[in-house]
Order: sequence, then structure tokens, then C-alpha cells
Amino acid sequence: MWTMPPEWQPHSATWMGFPTGTYDTAGVSDDDVFNAWSMVANTISEHEPVHMLCHPGKLTIAQKKLASAVTLHAFEIDDAWMRDSGPTFVTSEQGLGGVDWVFNGWGDHTAFDWRQDAKVASHITELTGAKRLGSDLVNEGGGIHVNGDGDVLLTRTVQLDPGRNPTATEDTVEAAIHQKLGTERAIWFDRGLWRDYQDHGTRGHVDMIAIFVPDGSVLLHRQFDTNHPDNALWQDHCETLEAAGFTVRALPAPRIAKDNNGWVDYSYVNHYVGNGFVLLPAFKDRTDEHALEILKDLYPDRHVTNLDARVLFAMGGGIHCITQQEPALP
Repeated sequence: MWTMPPEWQPHSATWMGFPTGTYDTAGVSDDDVFNAWSMVANTISEHEPVHMLCHPGKLTIAQKKLASAVTLHAFEIDDAWMRDSGPTFVTSEQGLGGVDWVFNGWGDHTAFDWRQDAKVASHITELTGAKRLGSDLVNEGGGIHVNGDGDVLLTRTVQLDPGRNPTATEDTVEAAIHQKLGTERAIWFDRGLWRDYQDHGTRGHVDMIAIFVPDGSVLLHRQFDTNHPDNALWQDHCETLEAAGFTVRALPAPRIAKDNNGWVDYSYVNHYVGNGFVLLPAFKDRTDEHALEILKDLYPDRHVTNLDARVLFAMGGGIHCITQQEPALP
């Protein structure tokens, strides 16, 4: 049976995509975006191999920005959210597998083309030699999270989104996901963070809300600002997890509540766990250090650090959104 190992298990590599540029985000230049992605890749490459898909037209820029340890693969991509367009890697006695969910640009509700990104998962399975495991479910890697004990976190506004799976039910979604990931129980949240439902959002990806940790508990995003629309989510999300038997640990949101476009979705939940390290987003906020201390307690044997992720979040995601782990085989 194929199973998805939890993120904290050993990796063979991390997969990423290099931004294609020509973005039109207030206050963020293409160079800012190139630098933000490169900073994450270069930091991870100090701990484990990093493979980067790159549009042929951006190879020269990528070679200048990326450390020599990062391996570039020329491929025509539309965007660089590898958690979502890349394969979800699984393992079994047969070796390495890559689940190729249907990718339709987060419900095809943005102005961005996604036709090339829909081919990314299949391409990476070829590059890795993994067995391609096709699926009829429209889904993204940011919309799922597993603990290796049979549990998977989901959001109703993602997998049951009419723009993704218009005829799906909870039962049909669970059956499709359990069959591919080797999971047995789904824990459903009703919705995600407020910003995620605005222009170009994912409509509630779980990797902004909650994440399993090795001690069996769940880290849950908590917005303490009572004026912020995400403040109201804590109670329902907490009750959902506790009803499923989990100990909940609050991961406070930064004090920054707004940017030029309104309420932010800044979340420390959107971090990445790799071989000997944990990489958190930072926001030049006094809560950054507190988040680091929480993760240091949970991962005492790993190097826990952070990087300024404000450009990533301005583009619509975080460190977890732009990375995809390739698990090491047992």
C-alpha cells in the first residue's frame, strides 16, 4: 500500500519552481520575488538537495540567484507554487510514487494561466523515476496534511469547492485521498484564513491553518486581534481537533494585521520541516521570536531558523507553499 510519510521523516530532496516574473503586485518587483524564492532554496540546500524547475527563459536569472548546490531543470512552468502543482510523494514496498492530482489553478478562479503547471507533477515523477499515480480528484498539496498515523487534515471549501470537484461529497473525497495517501481518517475544517478567499487565493488551504507535529499534537493558527476576521476561527478549529482526540497547541499570528491590500494571512503554520532543520516565515514582527521558540521546543534536535517571508505572502503563499518534499525510501 502506498502511504505518505509525514514531512519530518527523512527527505531525499526538496522540489521547488523558479518564479516566471512579470508580476503586478503593489510594492513587489520581479527581482524581489526572484530573491525571495532563491533565499528559501539556498537555505534549504545547506541541509538537503534542492531541485528547481525553471522556465527556459528564466534560466540565466536563476543561475545568478541560486547557490551552485541547487539543481536546475528547464521546464515551461506558469508559476512557482510547487506544493500545489508538484506531485504528492508516497512510498511503498514498490519504491517511490508520485500522486498526480488534477491541478486546475485552485478552481480556475484566478487570472493566471495554469495549463503548463498541470503537467508539472507528471514531469517530476519522470525526473525522479517515481511511479506516477494518477487521480481524478482536483486537489493540491497545500490542501492536505498527514501525520503518518492515518490522519489527514482537509478543508471543505477546498476539496468540496464547486470550481474543483462540483459533484464530490465528503465520502467520495475521503475515499480518493485515503486510497492515494494510505490514510484512514479525515479531519475536516469548515474554512481557512480570510485572505485566502480574496483574489488569487486558494479558498482555504490547510497548510495555513494547522499542521501535525511529531509529538502527536497539532499546531493551530491563532489570531489574537479581535478585529481581524480570522479571530473567529480559533474556537471552531480547536473544537474540531479536540473532538478528533488531538492536543492543540496555539501558534500565534504576528501582531501585524494589515498590509496595503487589507487583512493579512501571515501564518507561522506555513513552515517547512526538512533534514535536520525547520524553516519558518518571519514578518519583521516581535512574534517572530516567539514562534521560533515554540518550534525549537517541538524539534529540539533540528536547526530552527526563519526567513523574511513578506514577499512570499504578498504573492499569495509562504515557505511551505513553494516547497515539496521527496521522501527518502526506507
